[in-house]
Amino acid sequence: MTLNAEQEFLSSYNKKDFDAPLFTVDMAIFSVDAGQLQVLLIKRSNFPQKDKWALPGGFVDLTQDADLMASAHRKLVEKTGLQSPHLEQVATVGNATRDPRGWAVTALYFALIDFKEFQQVATEQTEHSEWVSISEAKKRDLAFDHLQLLEMAIDRLSRKARYTALPVSLMPKLFTLTELQQIYEIILGQSLEKKSFRRRMIEAGAVEETNQSKIAGKRPAQLYKYAFESYDFHFPRILEYPRDLNPS
Repeated sequence: MTLNAEQEFLSSYNKKDFDAPLFTVDMAIFSVDAGQLQVLLIKRSNFPQKDKWALPGGFVDLTQDADLMASAHRKLVEKTGLQSPHLEQVATVGNATRDPRGWAVTALYFALIDFKEFQQVATEQTEHSEWVSISEAKKRDLAFDHLQLLEMAIDRLSRKARYTALPVSLMPKLFTLTELQQIYEIILGQSLEKKSFRRRMIEAGAVEETNQSKIAGKRPAQLYKYAFESYDFHFPRILEYPRDLNPS
């Protein structure tokens, strides 16, 4: 009796009887180049906020997208030509003021990609994109509330770099520990103590020695490779800054 009643209710239910918010996904795509953390921005080609710089993203497609992650991957390819990078949801933000078209919700994601491997695929949907440093991005008049979204994504990235191996995803297959430390320092915006960093990586088993080396300065430097399948490996302890460099 209850099942029949529910089926009858669902068959006559009209979701258009109730207002629904605009629903989008937005992505902060990070990389490292020229010793700086960079973010990928697009120049909007349509109203509203036409010609303003923004994070890549777009509307959820209720017929195509199985879930929000599918929406994020689809829009990433459409907007930038970028193929299936690591995407992670940061937050869901919604209110009546963030978009002039109406009450709007966005699911914010961030990704880390190897700058050297990025190749843009030109399509009719692809908007003009540009890599800019984080400091430059914060100076621009970004569309909607994308400056706040970017700051949220930067904060998440910085926090995750302190207890995961996620920054290793920016490295080539083989790397020195000095090169890896430099990537961490760029993301964190902090200098790290060399011996402590090396001990952290090696004792946790996050990196493995190879039988190869490269010349770094006047002497050869040992080359390492990442030891796990997932870059979301969690270290036993959070990364501590040198005492005189702790952020205030």
